[in-house]
Amino acid sequence: MKKRYFWTISLLILPLLALIGCSAQTTKQGSVGIERQQMLLVSEQEMQQGADQAYREVLAEAEKNHALNTDPKELKRLRTIASRLVPQTKIYREDAPDWQWEVNLLKSDELNAWCMPGGKIAFYTGIIDTLQLTDDEIAAIMGHEMAHALREHSRERASQQMVSQAGLTALSILTGIQGPALDASNLVMQTTFLLPNSRTHETEADRMGVELAARAGYDPYAAVSVWEKMGKLSKDAPPEFLSTHPSNATRVDDLKKYAAMVEPLYQQAKKNPPKPAKIVSQPNP
Repeated sequence: MKKRYFWTISLLILPLLALIGCSAQTTKQGSVGIERQQMLLVSEQEMQQGADQAYREVLAEAEKNHALNTDPKELKRLRTIASRLVPQTKIYREDAPDWQWEVNLLKSDELNAWCMPGGKIAFYTGIIDTLQLTDDEIAAIMGHEMAHALREHSRERASQQMVSQAGLTALSILTGIQGPALDASNLVMQTTFLLPNSRTHETEADRMGVELAARAGYDPYAAVSVWEKMGKLSKDAPPEFLSTHPSNATRVDDLKKYAAMVEPLYQQAKKNPPKPAKIVSQPNP
């Protein structure tokens, strides 16, 4: 009996271990030099399909609570900024400008913003109002969140979950206790709202974000002012947006360094404004 369990578990785990050895670079390096191999076991298509479903669920819940796109002027501002950022994503991924990018505004006091796989963006009114964000600062935050999607950080964390799930499956064979099943929508929800980004993910998003903003004609140094504002609010307990990577001197110094690196791109974009993309205007469920 024990030998049978051993071979069963081996058949489950050994192929997965082989896959773990496989890695990929999901984006080009850009001017800021992003270069890191990632373990990606979950397919890109699966993550994007899961994101589509998860995003609709979030929008439907917001609409039900009369919290979806309640400020047309602010929503237009967000989508205008996104329309300038989206074309710049080609610097990192050729296919990204053709994603079905969507931007929506959720009424909430929460200081938060995010971008699901495939370009599904949400900004909360709390982060805009509390920090009194300028267009440049919104571009800094939006570029940071878009970078998470471009770099497929959710897919990477979902793959890590897949490895953990395989371990639970093997354990359930031995114990008879079934672990929870994870579908793509649940994976996206978890990686967006529950599973924290690593410091490596945050640093990559910071650096890519300032380049996207600069290429779109937004001041890359605005990222510095955003985190300085955040830092003042997070002396006791960091807001949700900073829960895994609080603003500190190291982060601000890194942003200053990379903002200086991409400033020539910003000056060039100011002289020759890039052509904006079309952002989905009516994605309500």
